[in-house]
Amino acid sequence: LGTFVTKVTATDADDPVYGNSAKLVYSILEGQPYFSIEPHTAIIKTALPNMDREAKEEYFVVIQAKDMGGHMGGLSGTTTVTITLTDVNDNPPKFAQSLYHFSVMEDVALGEPIGRVKANDLDIGENAKSSYDIIEGDGMDLFEITTDAQTQDGIIRVRKPLDFETKKSYTLKVEAANIHIDPRFISGGPFKDTATVKIVVEDADEPPVFSSPTYLLEVHENAAINSVIGQVTAHDPDVSSSPIRFSIDRHTDLERQFNINAEDGKITLATPLDRETNMWHNITIVATETRNHSQVSRVPVVIKVLDVNDNAPEFASEHEAFLCENGKPGQVIQIVSAVDKDDPKNGHYFLYSLLPEMVNNPNFTIKKNEDNTLSILAKHSGFSRQKQEVYLLPIIISDSGNPPMSSTSTLTIRVCGCSSEGIVQSCNVEAYVLPIGLSMGALIAILACIILLLVIVVLFVTLRRHKNEPLIIKDDEDVRENIIRYDDEGGGEEDTEAFDIATLQNPDGINGFLPRKDIKPDLQFMPRQGLAPVPNGVDVDEFINVRLHEADNDPTAPPYDSIQIYGYEGRGSAAGSLSSLESSASDSDQNFDYLSEWGPRFKRLGELYSVGESDKET
Repeated sequence: LGTFVTKVTATDADDPVYGNSAKLVYSILEGQPYFSIEPHTAIIKTALPNMDREAKEEYFVVIQAKDMGGHMGGLSGTTTVTITLTDVNDNPPKFAQSLYHFSVMEDVALGEPIGRVKANDLDIGENAKSSYDIIEGDGMDLFEITTDAQTQDGIIRVRKPLDFETKKSYTLKVEAANIHIDPRFISGGPFKDTATVKIVVEDADEPPVFSSPTYLLEVHENAAINSVIGQVTAHDPDVSSSPIRFSIDRHTDLERQFNINAEDGKITLATPLDRETNMWHNITIVATETRNHSQVSRVPVVIKVLDVNDNAPEFASEHEAFLCENGKPGQVIQIVSAVDKDDPKNGHYFLYSLLPEMVNNPNFTIKKNEDNTLSILAKHSGFSRQKQEVYLLPIIISDSGNPPMSSTSTLTIRVCGCSSEGIVQSCNVEAYVLPIGLSMGALIAILACIILLLVIVVLFVTLRRHKNEPLIIKDDEDVRENIIRYDDEGGGEEDTEAFDIATLQNPDGINGFLPRKDIKPDLQFMPRQGLAPVPNGVDVDEFINVRLHEADNDPTAPPYDSIQIYGYEGRGSAAGSLSSLESSASDSDQNFDYLSEWGPRFKRLGELYSVGESDKET
């Protein structure tokens, strides 16, 4: 009440000298009883307390200004002032309904929205924004609610997987509260509202569920074929409880080392195992519902192959020991080590011994070291390459497994020439030729020269062979040969079997006269009788001559090359023949003056030949 709204101002064009004509007085003609105005200051104030924007947001107030202090005879003017109420957060949010019902499938994806709730607020803008929360219920850990920034709806989503078989329905209590609260209206609170949400979980056909997310099985590498390694179990969580069938994904068991019983899920061994080749096997077991093959589950199964003492120890590498001719008794010739492909729990422990027949060996002995290695020692000195260059020492290596495994490895000991410091210098047979006076370097040089000479000889022979070879290769199978020989001969002119001369006969002549179609002949000739067909075997030359004579004497036979008709000149014409082919004289001996006597048709021709004669004379 009495809150300042605005101030209006009016002007008067009259001169103040006219007395009170310029004194203005203001009053409200429309807008009461909501607003009031001071008559002399024109300040507009509210006239009623607790004006409600939600009831009416906009007001139109008509203000009158009157001069002469408002007395009689004064002039007045009016104006309209539009007053709009601004919003304040004086209304709490309200749910459209107190109870909401939603249903959701138990296999719904996490984070998927299952329903929306709406709390309406009569305020606008920031004052109408609300936040939603789940404050009570038996599914607070399974569901969550968020606010849609565009529509101010509360969206309920799934946080954790649902299970129809475990719980079929949930009840939640949802609260909507204003985000921005005006302290001036806090007493009008609370600025929030609650609603109840009931969610019903519907059953869905779910895939089988294994009893464990992964399986770890162990089997000894010497396990028998078809022995059971382990078992996997799975069940259908649906109320219908469909039977389950098990299988192995063969993409994870390409060698088909394992099988599984489709009914009870027992895994058996199909092929022998070898821990030293492959210690771990990773396969995938597939469980499928028999009533709905689209419902499939998979589980990884890790199979560890346990070690069995099935490998004998042996030398770590092929050892070759060197013994100096000037060595001393008890000198260590070589230290050897052994390896075992097996992997006992307590580590390897090897036992070394000589063969029974080598126990009393006069040359060498062995000694076991603390680091599981073996030292080879010489029993005496004075070894000589001339006497014996190589010694073979068989050694038995045994492990501590159960049962123990052993093998025999042979150590090669070569007698060599050494320096006084014990450094090996030579172990080859060149030691036998050293007394002759040739050193190792000389022998190598001689050998290199011999090899070089052999290479030169081979190259020389090869070049000579290539030089003597002909440029043209005469080969019966040469693809460039283009001579084709035929051994059969023809019969010559007397051979009439290969060609039928009857085709040379004129078939038209056999039937008689053939009239010409180009001109009508002046004389009518009697058709000649055609000759009878000539039998095969007649002389070809005689037959052709007969046909040629017949064709030449037949005036009715058309020429076969071309037909030319001359209707104005030639024989039978009054002008005679114009052809010079029958003349024996040359062009230079002819006189063409007679052309002028042939009439007007040949006048021009006579002039042309006369001109030609005059040119020749000149």
